[in-house]
Amino acid sequence: MSGMEHDFEPVRGLPEALPAGEHIVWQGAPRWQRLAIDALHVRKVAVYFALLLAWRVADGLAAGGGAGAALAAAAWTLPLAAVAIGLLLLIGWLMARTTVYTLTNRRIVMRVGVVLGIAFNLPLARIASAALRRHRDGSGDIMLALSGPDRIAYLHLWPHARPWFVRQPQPMLRALADVDRVARLVADALAASAGQPRPALAEMPVAGRPVPAAGKIVTA
Repeated sequence: MSGMEHDFEPVRGLPEALPAGEHIVWQGAPRWQRLAIDALHVRKVAVYFALLLAWRVADGLAAGGGAGAALAAAAWTLPLAAVAIGLLLLIGWLMARTTVYTLTNRRIVMRVGVVLGIAFNLPLARIASAALRRHRDGSGDIMLALSGPDRIAYLHLWPHARPWFVRQPQPMLRALADVDRVARLVADALAASAGQPRPALAEMPVAGRPVPAAGKIVTA
């Protein structure tokens, strides 16, 4: 599916060939399982249906029916839950399959979109700072705070946007399996763009503190 849609890309994940002097540093995509969990909230939906099933069973038992009758009365929720959860997993897989994040020595490009593909070009000079968030499974996200008056609409970015940052949307490289390595590459690229040395990861500011200069990664 995604192959047919993007067959005419001059370079995978890029809307046009790179100009002279620009080269790809890294390319990657989200982990679809993590994308389904974080962006589509598949776990919360599963918990909702589990609670609904438990409530229906308890209600049937309280009404005086036997366990078999209570289970039979609640069984209608199972196919509904399977369809809902399966659909969310499919959407997460399609989103990950059609997404390519590209880091070059000059910019970050986000090619996103399941039905209609779109590419966002983020020049390194316009990225004020980056924040790193790790998940328990070893994956993680890199959030990019943009400088200047121009903004990308939150709905255009979603699900590749930092949650709840609606008024000042922050593009996000989401659900990266090798997030620590990518964070170092992004920090190096931002530092090189700003003409500054990259700080060691151990010297990075703690969560929640502002980053005054490009080239630093904050643990969020």
